[in-house]
Amino acid sequence: MRVQNRVLAFFLSLSLLFLSGCTYLFFKPGKEFVSDAATQLHAPEDVYFSSADGVMLHGWFFKARGTAQGTILVCHGNVENVSTHVKSDLWLIDAGYDLFIFDYRGYGRSEGTAEVKGVNLDAAAALETLLARRPPVEKVIVFGKSLGGAVAVYTVANSPHKDRVEALVLDSAFSSYRRIAREKIADSILGWPLQYPLSLLVNNRYSPEDNIKKLSPVPVLIIHGSEDEIVPQHHSRILYDAALEPKELWELSLRGHVKAGTDEATRTKLLNYLGSLPGK
Repeated sequence: MRVQNRVLAFFLSLSLLFLSGCTYLFFKPGKEFVSDAATQLHAPEDVYFSSADGVMLHGWFFKARGTAQGTILVCHGNVENVSTHVKSDLWLIDAGYDLFIFDYRGYGRSEGTAEVKGVNLDAAAALETLLARRPPVEKVIVFGKSLGGAVAVYTVANSPHKDRVEALVLDSAFSSYRRIAREKIADSILGWPLQYPLSLLVNNRYSPEDNIKKLSPVPVLIIHGSEDEIVPQHHSRILYDAALEPKELWELSLRGHVKAGTDEATRTKLLNYLGSLPGK
C-alpha cells in the first residue's frame, strides 16, 4: 500500500507539473517590441481594444498601398509579439490589402496572462473590432498561423459575424491541442511512455479539428510545408478531412514552420486565390 501511495503521489506530482507547463508549451509571449524600419515605413496605427472579460489588448492596423483589395485579420503564432510577426505580412500590405494584426493577452502591449480560453476571447474581440471599422457590407479575410490557426478556426466557426468572413487561411496549424501536446511529450525519452495519460489532461474544447466543420459555408484554405519540424504536415490533412466544402489543401515542398509568406511562388498563388474569392 505504501508503494502504491508513492506511485500515486509521483504521478499526481508529474501531472501537476505538466499542467503548469502547458501554458509554456502553447504560449511563449514576448513583451519587448523590436524596432524595424520596414514596419515603420508602412505606418502602423496603434489600436487598443478590450476583450470580452475586460482585458485590454493592442494591435496594429495598416492601410494598403494603393486601392485596397480587401482586409485581412492576422492571428499570429505562439511566440514574441506583433513587432516580429508582422515582418512576414508586410507583403500583403504592398499587394493591396488592409491588415490588422493584434497581440493576445500577455503578448507585447496587451495586458493579462496568456491561456487558451482567454486568447480565443481575444481573437473574437479583434474580429469584432476590425469589422466595426469596415462598412457593414464589407467582408474580411482571417489568416491564422500555427497556434493562430487553431485560434482562428474556433473564432470564425463560433462567431455571430461568420457571414462577414470572406475566407479563412491557415498556415502550419495544428489539428488539436491534445494531439500536438502528446506528440511533443513523446519527443523525449522520459515523456514517451506517458504521452497518452498526460495529454488527456489538456483541455481540448477549443480543438480546431472539432470546430472546423462548423466553418461552412466560409471557404477555408489550409497550407502546410512538407518539412515542418514544429507542427508536422499530417495535422493539416486531419483538418482538411474534418472540414466541409468549400475547402482547399496545399501541401507544399517548404522547409520550416509557417513559411507560406516567405516563398515567392506561394505568395503569388495565395494572391490569386484571394483574388478569386466569390466576393471579389
